[in-house]
Amino acid sequence: MAWSLERRRWLQSAACGFGALALQSLLAGSAPAARLLQPRPAAKRIIFLFMQGGVSQVDSFDHKPLINQRAGEVLTFADSRQLAKIGRPTEQRLLASPWSFSQHGQTGRWVSELFPEMAKHVDDLCFLHAMHTEGVAHGPATLFLHCGAMQEVRPSFGSWVLYGLGAENQNLPGFVSIAPSLGNGGARNYGNAFLPTTCQGSPIGAPGVESLEINALTSPLAPQQELARRELLRQINRQQVDRLGAADELQGVLESYELAWRMQAVAPDVLDLSQESAATLEAYGINDPKTQTYGRRCLLARRLCEAGVRFIQVNYGDNSANPAWDQHSNLPKHAEHAAAVDRPIAGLLADLKQRGLLEDTIVWWGSEFGRTPYSENNGTGRDHNPNAFTMWVAGGGFKPGFAFGETDEFGFQGVHGRVHMHDLHATLLHQLGLDHLQLTYKHAGRDFRLTDVHGRVVQDLFS
Repeated sequence: MAWSLERRRWLQSAACGFGALALQSLLAGSAPAARLLQPRPAAKRIIFLFMQGGVSQVDSFDHKPLINQRAGEVLTFADSRQLAKIGRPTEQRLLASPWSFSQHGQTGRWVSELFPEMAKHVDDLCFLHAMHTEGVAHGPATLFLHCGAMQEVRPSFGSWVLYGLGAENQNLPGFVSIAPSLGNGGARNYGNAFLPTTCQGSPIGAPGVESLEINALTSPLAPQQELARRELLRQINRQQVDRLGAADELQGVLESYELAWRMQAVAPDVLDLSQESAATLEAYGINDPKTQTYGRRCLLARRLCEAGVRFIQVNYGDNSANPAWDQHSNLPKHAEHAAAVDRPIAGLLADLKQRGLLEDTIVWWGSEFGRTPYSENNGTGRDHNPNAFTMWVAGGGFKPGFAFGETDEFGFQGVHGRVHMHDLHATLLHQLGLDHLQLTYKHAGRDFRLTDVHGRVVQDLFS
C-alpha cells in the first residue's frame, strides 16, 4: 500500500515530464481560431524551400552579362562588410559566372544552366530580383529571415501563421520544419518565443540524416493499454492544472500530449512515402542518389500540404559554420548543391499544379541573402550580399511568369522595385488573409508583430 501511494505521488510529480517529452518532439497543433482574415484569402498554406547559406543571384536567376564581359576589372563597391569594418567603399575585382544563361518559357525569363529543371517552370514563378535584408553574417540574416529580428528572441514566421490562422488538421502539427539546421539560430528559426507554446514548429529529420520519421510516434503497448495509460495521464495532468493554474507552458504540454495521441493514428500514413507511385518517386528524383535526400523532403512537404499543415519548411543545408551555398572560395560548388535540389523542386511544382494545390499554396524559395558580383579577396568565390538577391514565389495568388524589381548592371544593389524582408513577410501574410499590422501579440507591456514597425504589402505581385 505504501508503495502504491509513493507511486501515485511520483506519477503526479512526473506527469508534466511525460507531456514535456511529447512537447519537445511533437510541438504545435491547434492555435487560436481563424482571426483577422481578409475576405477570401488567396492561399491557405506555405511551403518554404530554404536554401541555407546564400545562393548567388548573379549565377542563378539575375542575368548580368556585363559581369562576364568585364570580368577581372577592378571597380569600387560600397560593400556592407567593408563599410562596417573601415567605413568606406572598397575596390573589388569582378568575377565571371561559370554558368551560361538562357531564356525559358513563354515569358522568356533568364535562368542559368544551374537550374535546368526549375527553368521549365518559369511561367509559374514570380521573381523578386531586388530583395534586401538586414545582417551580413549567416546567423543574424537567417534569424531575420525567419523571425523578422536579428538579436531579440522573436516568434518565427511559421509560428505567426499558426497563431493567426490556427491548424487545418487537428491531428497533425500546424507548422513543420523538415531537417532544420542546428546552427545560425537553430531552434529559434522555428520557435514560438512568447507566442502560445502550441505555435512552436515541429522538426522532422535533421541535416545529414535520411530518416524523416518522428521519434516515439508509435507505442509498443496494445491499444487498450495505451488508452488506459493516456486516460491516467490525462487525469493526473488535469489535477496539475487545477493545482497550479492553467499556465501557458503547462497547457501547451497537455495540448501537445493530446496531439501526440491523435497523431499516432494519422502521421504514420502521411510519413509513408512508399505509398507514392513509381512515376511520382521518379519525378522527385528519389531514385537518384544525388537528389533522393531533398526529393524525399519535398515529397513529404506535398503530403503534409495535402494533409492540412499550414506552414512547411523544407531545409537544404547542414550544421557547419559555413553552410551549404556559402561559397567564399569555391563558387563552382554551387553546381553540386543545385543538382541536389533542382529536380526535386521542379517535381514539387509540377505535382502541386497537377493536383490543383498550387492555387491555394504558396511555394517560397530563397536564401537569407545573396552574393557579391566580385570575388572575395581576389579569389574564386563570392562574399555575402544583403543589398540585393533573388527570391521567387509561386501559386497562392502571385502573378505567374512575372519579374519584379531590378538590380544594377552588376547585380550588386537594387535600383528599382526593392523589396525588404519585412515587405515580403507582410506580403506573404496578406496572401494568407492576415494583416501584418493587426496580427499582434501583447508581451512585456507592448504589442509585438512579425514586421515590428516596418513592412508594406507589395501589391504589384498579385494576379
